[in-house]
Amino acid sequence: MLIDKYLPEFDVRDYHEATVTAEPTHAYRVLRSLDFNSSFIIRTLSAIRSLPARLLRRNEAKARQIPGQPFVDFALTIGWQILEEIPDSELVVGAVTQPWAADVQFQGMSGSDLVAFNEPGFTKIVWSMAVIPESDNRSRVVLETRVTATDETSRRKFKRYWFVFGPFIGLIRRIILRLLKRELKK
Repeated sequence: MLIDKYLPEFDVRDYHEATVTAEPTHAYRVLRSLDFNSSFIIRTLSAIRSLPARLLRRNEAKARQIPGQPFVDFALTIGWQILEEIPDSELVVGAVTQPWAADVQFQGMSGSDLVAFNEPGFTKIVWSMAVIPESDNRSRVVLETRVTATDETSRRKFKRYWFVFGPFIGLIRRIILRLLKRELKK
């Protein structure tokens, strides 16, 4: 998997997979174009998580996902960066951030810069979407997120953050896989 190139060692890993009935290229294209906010639960969880930032930035415009906008496109507008993509197969996206902050900012950078980044006070987060052929009309879809902190203080802060938000992040990944299955049935 491409994600291994960018974060082979990590403090936290979130991994979900599902088998779908779809040709791999089609499954990947649908996955890459999904609007995660079409789920009420994902919209609600996102609104709750972004509440502190919205309160802090009362008069400042913040990027919001446009209805129908693919999540990947939205992620790029808020600072994530594509590290590598194998067309119709796998995508790896990453950023440096402080997810425990009230107003989370994502700093995208090239893959080599992300790998080398070691400034204290941050986490490096890499997530991937992959579709692996199982047969002509069946595919295994893998969603994976890996996180590593750049120092012990950040590691402790992230572990507290993950204790609270990790279960909801896992729920979002499971909902994404259900959204994909639903879209593929259309």
